[in-house]
Amino acid sequence: MTRAVLCVGLLSAVMVTGCTGNSGSTDAPTKQTTPTTAASQPTGTNDKMLGEQAEAALDTVTIDDPEFVESGLESLADGIHTDSPLTRGKSYRLGVACAGQGKAKLSVHVEGKPVVRSFDCDGTAVHQRITDAPSRLRVDVDGEPGSSGMVAWRISETGT
Repeated sequence: MTRAVLCVGLLSAVMVTGCTGNSGSTDAPTKQTTPTTAASQPTGTNDKMLGEQAEAALDTVTIDDPEFVESGLESLADGIHTDSPLTRGKSYRLGVACAGQGKAKLSVHVEGKPVVRSFDCDGTAVHQRITDAPSRLRVDVDGEPGSSGMVAWRISETGT
């Protein structure tokens, strides 16, 4: 028991001594450094909030609706890269929304012909109508340099 008390006492003395800065030094001024801050990255809480904002922009069709086909949510840094199965010849609506800062680029590949458009990461949805759909739809969304945030996407059948 005395060893444990002695160890705790020594540990406390070491911790106090380590915190006393310039003990035993001259009165000469010391150089103090100011910590620098790195560019802030979205935190998990911020990502969650931005994700909810992006998904809310696509709030027209829910997972329980018969028109719902597929959806997802990704960080803009990762982007969206999906190859979605569709029913050939049907019509669909692709919605994409980015919440954060900067711009993103949407590329939709229909029968080998990409449709490319740039949009702001301001929480507003952009839509692309897919008529006479192929059996697979390639969708890519990438952030432009300096952009950050969360990006949501949803494919729904339009019935027409």
